[in-house]
Amino acid sequence: MNAALTQLKSPLQRGLLQVAVMMATIMQAVDTTIANVALPHMQGSMSATQDQMSWVLTSYIVTAAIMIPPTAAIASRIGHKRLFLISVGGFTVASMLCGLATSLSQIIVFRMLQGAFGAALVPLSQTILLNMYPKEKHGKAMTIWSIGVMLGPILGPTLGGYLTEFYNWRWVFFINLPLGLFALVGMISLLPESDLEKPRKFDFLGFALLSLAIGALQLMLDRGESQNWFSSPEIITEAILALVFFYMFIVQMFTVDHPFLDRRIFQDRNFVIGLMFLFYVGILLLATMALMPPFLQNLMGYPVLYVGYLLAPRGLGTMIGLILTGRLTAKLDPRILILAGQLIIAFSLWEMAGFTLEVSSSTIIWTGIVQGVGMGFIIVPLNTAAFATLDHKLRTEGTSIANLVRNIGSSIGISVLITMLARGTQENHAVLAENITPFRAAFFQPSLPLNWEWHFESGVVALNAEVTKQAATIAYLNDFYFLMILTILAAPLVLLLNRNDKQPAPDTAETAELLID
Repeated sequence: MNAALTQLKSPLQRGLLQVAVMMATIMQAVDTTIANVALPHMQGSMSATQDQMSWVLTSYIVTAAIMIPPTAAIASRIGHKRLFLISVGGFTVASMLCGLATSLSQIIVFRMLQGAFGAALVPLSQTILLNMYPKEKHGKAMTIWSIGVMLGPILGPTLGGYLTEFYNWRWVFFINLPLGLFALVGMISLLPESDLEKPRKFDFLGFALLSLAIGALQLMLDRGESQNWFSSPEIITEAILALVFFYMFIVQMFTVDHPFLDRRIFQDRNFVIGLMFLFYVGILLLATMALMPPFLQNLMGYPVLYVGYLLAPRGLGTMIGLILTGRLTAKLDPRILILAGQLIIAFSLWEMAGFTLEVSSSTIIWTGIVQGVGMGFIIVPLNTAAFATLDHKLRTEGTSIANLVRNIGSSIGISVLITMLARGTQENHAVLAENITPFRAAFFQPSLPLNWEWHFESGVVALNAEVTKQAATIAYLNDFYFLMILTILAAPLVLLLNRNDKQPAPDTAETAELLID
């Protein structure tokens, strides 16, 4: 497929194919967060409880996570183009069915179909864009790919809030129809057929063990907070199953002749270090996005649409970072860019750890932009370095594993931070409440709000609400501070990456592409 893609000498053909591939990537990436905003509206429409509605998100996440690893095996049997077309078409149809659903059970089933068909879109798009460019231009390829992967989750809440506010929740799914159709037409017309590889024997037992491990882990992470974690038999069972099945998968992978995941892929040091970084990027990418909307809505009282407007500039910062690193990756050591991105993100999180409930909209916007720039500085050189020394025959399998690790990092990060937030709020409330007594001099100040009159029940309720609000604020700030510490601790990993200075000479087709581009 690499040779076929480099035959696309027309800049117009190449550009249209890139747009079509990115439409598919953006469509899948947006769906990871766009439905979150619409959940309360869906809950009323379906007459469901909050716990039941959580399965709308869980079903998608679990199914997508399970179906990412077999992407390479399926592509080697039916070809990249055919698998891409099936995935885009299936995802688009499943999205339409989600929008037309009339019951909770229907929408959960259709969300599972969305996850199953959409799982291959991101790793396939990354593989195709890497194959479209010679090795020395992989930084440009990763810039294009990162735009969809990074901006999708960021713009999802904004787009979801707008569609839900001015139309209804069904449009968060219907919006995928024009994107899917454009992607289908573009890939049918321009994406060349890939040469079918001789597939190795498929390890059904390995696939089953890894799927069960991923499914149990995702269920544990998604339902842990609502079930009070390890005080729940369900969570304990899921944790045990995840550990047992993952251990059995590792044993299977290193003992059979034809394992589900090729062992050679883990012998590439840059790729393995890249996986560690991608796990950390997964935590940063979605964890902050999971914290900011409730902080702005529940504590600062902003309406959902305005929250979307405040968070959208973060995507602008990401675009700036991606454009800059796309130009600098070939000129500078990628490790310098990654370290610079970490420092920029750490600075933005330091500023966020100092937020108060009186923080201005402009401060929220500029810290988001700065954090987006830092993320853009990391993702392009990281992906370029991770795949720099990996055999191109292992590229599809590598992109699948990389995206799975990033998604698991996001799930773990969100679960940990939400748990820290809930428990931190309780602990802070207890500490603050210890200092609220009717004998404190502050209660005799004339400037004290009238509704805090502790002699009346309404005053006690109002005072407790304010204490809870302040306790939650401290918990949010502690989460931001924790992310800053995590960013600093991850910095030494950059020293383990090798810079691949020895670039292979491009072949004739690649040389022609360079002259035309």
